[in-house]
Amino acid sequence: MKIVTPVPAGSLIAPVTGWALLGGTMFGASGSIYSILLGVALLTGVLAAVHHAEVVAHRVGEPYGTLVLAIAVTVIEVALIVSLMISGGPATTALARDTVFAAIMIILNGIVGLCLLLGGTRFGEQTFGLYGVSASLGTLAAISGLTLVLPNYTTTVVGPFYSSSQLGFVAIISLVLYGTFVLVQTIRHRDYFLPSDAKSNEELHATPPTNRVAVISAALLLACLGAVVLMAKSLAPTVEAAVSAAGAPKTLVGIIIAGMVLLPEGLAAVRAARINRLQTSLNLALGSALASIGLTIPAVAIVSLMTGWTLTLGLDTKATVLLVLSLFVSTLSLGTGRTTVLQGTVHLVIFAAYLLTTIVP
Repeated sequence: MKIVTPVPAGSLIAPVTGWALLGGTMFGASGSIYSILLGVALLTGVLAAVHHAEVVAHRVGEPYGTLVLAIAVTVIEVALIVSLMISGGPATTALARDTVFAAIMIILNGIVGLCLLLGGTRFGEQTFGLYGVSASLGTLAAISGLTLVLPNYTTTVVGPFYSSSQLGFVAIISLVLYGTFVLVQTIRHRDYFLPSDAKSNEELHATPPTNRVAVISAALLLACLGAVVLMAKSLAPTVEAAVSAAGAPKTLVGIIIAGMVLLPEGLAAVRAARINRLQTSLNLALGSALASIGLTIPAVAIVSLMTGWTLTLGLDTKATVLLVLSLFVSTLSLGTGRTTVLQGTVHLVIFAAYLLTTIVP
């Protein structure tokens, strides 16, 4: 992955254009043509975000670089969910659950599946460090089970809800688990998450960007991500109207919005897989899923406890089956340290089943 240190003009124009169009919406700009412009600006903002994330990642090195995009996107995503909950009131108590579940399914099956399929098609077989991926999957299984499945079976408050004390406890342990994972990934066992062939990879031989370019790219990354998330929010009513017109369930809107927000992470992960850096690809994908659930649940729990709203966390039976199946298959397909097109196909089939059962319950 060759990194060009000067900041390309396109990556500068994209966030400026996005924020300018968002400013137009504040003054009443609307209509089909304006929505198309927002959609184009959103896609260009995603591409610019991927570029700036790669610049910063190349400067700070692995595995810190894979955390940059995941945490940046998740923090903004959490802010978006919390703002929608506060403005929407008690009617949005299931918003966090639906968004987190959609993000997990998109990442665990859609993004990972596409990475494994494209990488396997191009290189036949790809390898990665088993210890780092196992740590990621174990942490993800624990957090998702405790936050999205267990609420259906507690009895202090009839599910799918937690009592106030239970919710506070789950918020704390989510932060503890995610914080411990970051500690292991970046300090205690950093080598678990490094590519095994790092020394032979051309990315390490490319000239690193200067501190000045890295700082500029970091600022532009935040600008791009903020514009992408807010444009996705602005496009949400249009998407919702289109989904309603098609007669599809409203839950499809959450998947579409989550997909748009996760585009930067998805493109970065796919690009890494296509240049035979599957370790980096999996670090980014699984780290994004962990950041999404590990930071979102504590944030919405605080909102719920402060406002007194009952937070809906437990998944229904169909979603629980898909979640358990996804975690089980991921453990098997990523349990040998080697992948082929078969594993990618299996994950993409599960993702297709998730989309189908959302549209046709």
